[in-house]
Amino acid sequence: MNIKSQKDFFSGLMFMSVGVAFAWGATNYTLGVGARMGPGYFPLVLGVLLAILGGVITFQALVVETVDGDKIGAFAWKPLVFIILANVLFGVLLAGVPAIKLPAMGLIVAIYALTFVASAAGDDFNVKTCLILATVLAIGSYLAFIVLLKLQFPVWPAFITG
Repeated sequence: MNIKSQKDFFSGLMFMSVGVAFAWGATNYTLGVGARMGPGYFPLVLGVLLAILGGVITFQALVVETVDGDKIGAFAWKPLVFIILANVLFGVLLAGVPAIKLPAMGLIVAIYALTFVASAAGDDFNVKTCLILATVLAIGSYLAFIVLLKLQFPVWPAFITG
């Protein structure tokens, strides 16, 4: 068996494994039927679809010829580290860490921190663009989660709101 596109082959394997894991995990919940879906129905369907998509991509990687074999390049450590760090920082700032007495900083501060740290993952970093993006995300998140969905979590740091 000859792999004609390494990128597609390993991407397909990843999609299949994640899809199977989600579908398998969904079987721990009530599935229901199409008319009365249970909590496991949607993740099961998405997992199966993702696994099928992964199978198609993997098959094409074995059949369709590419120019250079689409070799897998060097691992991009910088974006990986900054994106993971941005998400962890978002969670820490949103909820706080009581074990080290770090209070919750709220949604707005967490979104600004997330945007700035995640933007550092790219090759170009522009403070003005990052401020605009963070502001749009903060306003949109506030409207979606606090105003429309009425979720209860801190918007601002506790020392500001009193």
